[in-house]
Amino acid sequence: MKTIAKRLDMRTRDLLRLNPDVGRRPSPDTVIIIPNKDFKENTNEEIITEKKDSIVIVEKEIDIDELKKNFVVHKVAKGDTFYSLTRAYNVTEDELKEMNPELSEGLQPDMILKIKPIEDEILIYQDTIQESASVRLAMLLPFRAVEYDTIEGKDIFKTNRLANITTDLYLGASLAIDSLREKGLNIDLSIYDTGRKNTKIDSILQAVEFNDYDAIIGPLYSEEVPKVANRTDIPVVFPVYSRNQQNFRSSRVIKTYADKDVHREALLDHILEKYSNENILIIGDSTQASIRHSDLIKTKLLQHDSIQEAKIIHPNKGYIAKHILINSLKAEVGNWVVLATERNVIASDAINSLISLPTEEPEEEEEEDEKKKKKKDDEPEMQILPEDTVIRIFAFDKSNKFDKVDNNKLAKFEFTYTSDVYVDENSPQALRFNEKYTNKNGALPSYYATKGFDITYDIGMRLASGKDLKSTFKEGTSYRLESKFEYSRMLFNTSYNKGIFLMKYNPDLTIIRLK
Repeated sequence: MKTIAKRLDMRTRDLLRLNPDVGRRPSPDTVIIIPNKDFKENTNEEIITEKKDSIVIVEKEIDIDELKKNFVVHKVAKGDTFYSLTRAYNVTEDELKEMNPELSEGLQPDMILKIKPIEDEILIYQDTIQESASVRLAMLLPFRAVEYDTIEGKDIFKTNRLANITTDLYLGASLAIDSLREKGLNIDLSIYDTGRKNTKIDSILQAVEFNDYDAIIGPLYSEEVPKVANRTDIPVVFPVYSRNQQNFRSSRVIKTYADKDVHREALLDHILEKYSNENILIIGDSTQASIRHSDLIKTKLLQHDSIQEAKIIHPNKGYIAKHILINSLKAEVGNWVVLATERNVIASDAINSLISLPTEEPEEEEEEDEKKKKKKDDEPEMQILPEDTVIRIFAFDKSNKFDKVDNNKLAKFEFTYTSDVYVDENSPQALRFNEKYTNKNGALPSYYATKGFDITYDIGMRLASGKDLKSTFKEGTSYRLESKFEYSRMLFNTSYNKGIFLMKYNPDLTIIRLK
C-alpha cells in the first residue's frame, strides 16, 4: 500500500483509512478506493480499467454525510488523544483501531474516524472558540472574609466544611480561567463574597449590574439562587448539589449536579436491561425519603414483564437483622441487592452481613439435636447457603456512604453504582491538571477543586462559541476532567445535568465504566 500511495501522491494512512478491510500488502486483483480529487458534487464511482501492479483502483469521494447515517463520526482536531476520544465516546483504543486501521500510525489532524455504529450514538459537544471571543463570568461564593479575618487559616479549615468547599471551588475555577486563556480565549472572572446566608446577597444584587456578565457561577446557598435568577437576565449556574434544587423554577438556572431521580432511573434502566430471573432485594431505612424511594424502585422494577417480586427490607430499631437479610436470599438464582438508604451504618451493615454467609455443612443429627437444646429460644434461625451463592450489590451515587467499606468486599459483590465523577488519575489531562494545581496551590486538588475547574471550564468554553449558553446544550454532551455535562435542552425550563456515570467494581479491584 505504501508504494501505491506514493504513486497516487497520497499518504499511506489515508489510503488505509479508505480501505479498512485491505491489509498493507494487498493481493493481486484487490479493489481499493482512492479519493477523487476532481469531485465537485455527488459523482458516481469511477472505475479505472488500467491495472497497476495487478491492483484495480476505484476512485470515490468520502461522503461524510453518508458515513454519519451508519456510524458516529469524529474529525480529529489538534490536541485530540486516544485517551480523550475513548473517554468522550466510551470506547476502547482497540475498538477505535479496529474500526479505523489507519490509526496504527497514530492520530493525525483532520482524520475522519468511525467511532461506533449509529445505534450507540452520543452527541458530543465540540469545543469551538469564536474569533475575538470575549467572556465575562461572575462568581458568588460565601468566603466570609471579614468574619474570618482574625482567625488562623488552619483553624478555619480544620472543621469548617463550607469554607473548604468555597475555597476549593474558587481555586479550581481560577485554574480553569488560566487554561481557557491558554486556549486563546479572552476571559475574566469577578469574585463576590456573599457572606453568611441571606446577609449580603441583596446588597450585592443592588450594587452590581450582573447583566453585563455572560453568566454567574453561584451562589452556594440554594435559598439565594432564586433571588439571583429573578434579579438578572443571564444564566445562573448552581455549582453544588442540594436537595432543594428540585424546587428551582427559573429558566435562567442551570443545575450542574444531577437530581437523585436521574441516578435512580439510570441504575434501574441498567438493572432492567441485564435482568435474567434474579432475586431482587431492596434495602431501605425508616426515613420517609427512603420509604418513598424504595417504593418507587419497586414500582419501576415490577413494570418489567419478567419481574414478579421485589422485596423491600426496612430496619427494625435502627438496624437490619442479619437473619432477615440472609433468609431472603435464594441459592438457586442470583441475588441482586439494591441499597436505597442514605444511612452509612445500614449500608455497611448490609454488606457485612452478606459477606459472611452461613455456609457451613450441616452437623450430624445427634450433634444438631444437642445444639438445639442449648440454643436460646429467641435466637433466630438462618438458612445455610452454598459457598457459590451469587450476590451483586447496586447503589445510587456511591458518595461517601461506602468510604469505610473494604474495597475487597465491594469487588466481591461486583458493586455497581452511579457517580457524578469518573476519575482516572493516570490520564494525561489529570496528570497535567494535578501538576499545575499543585505548583500553584501547594497541594493536590480536592473533589470540589476539580469540580470548580470542570464547571467553570465547561461554561467558559461553551460561551466561547459566541452562542447563547443554553442553546449550546442542544449541541451535545461534554466531558471534562472528571465530570460529564449532559444538560436538558428545554430553553424555557430550569436546565439540569443528566450527565452521570455508571461504574462497576471488578473482582481484581479495578473499576470500569459501564456508561
